[in-house]
Amino acid sequence: MVEAHPGTYTLLLRCALSRELQIGRLGQLTFRSGFYLYVGSAFGPGGIEARVGHHLKPVRRPHWHIDYLRPIVALDEIWYSYDRQRREHQWADALVSLGTVIPHLGFGASDCRCSSHLFFSPTRPSYTEFCQHIQTIWPDHAPIQLEPVRPAGR
Repeated sequence: MVEAHPGTYTLLLRCALSRELQIGRLGQLTFRSGFYLYVGSAFGPGGIEARVGHHLKPVRRPHWHIDYLRPIVALDEIWYSYDRQRREHQWADALVSLGTVIPHLGFGASDCRCSSHLFFSPTRPSYTEFCQHIQTIWPDHAPIQLEPVRPAGR
């Protein structure tokens, strides 16, 4: 269960059908079926608990790029770590080195120098492989936890 601590998180999203979607100022983008990973950080009030809570509920007026994407994908898992150090850029680099691809430049990265904070894989990415990779590169990294997300009504 995520708590109200600062840290970094990744949403593991499953897209069942390819679709085109308007994503704010990025424009009309194509999302193919497969898995998307969205990397973010939560350093404001409420930490990861508040940010993940935002991603779990429907958004009436989208603010972030991910808010536009959420209605067409299923949120399967949340990978997160409590850490006062901003790690989202390290996590983004790690996902690329593990073979995910950047589907749309600038997605979720309008406030930083990263190419993107959204990554794509045609097959389900491995949480275990991701954790091992992070610990190999950054041995001082806080433990990464996994929170499965159950569909509403189950």
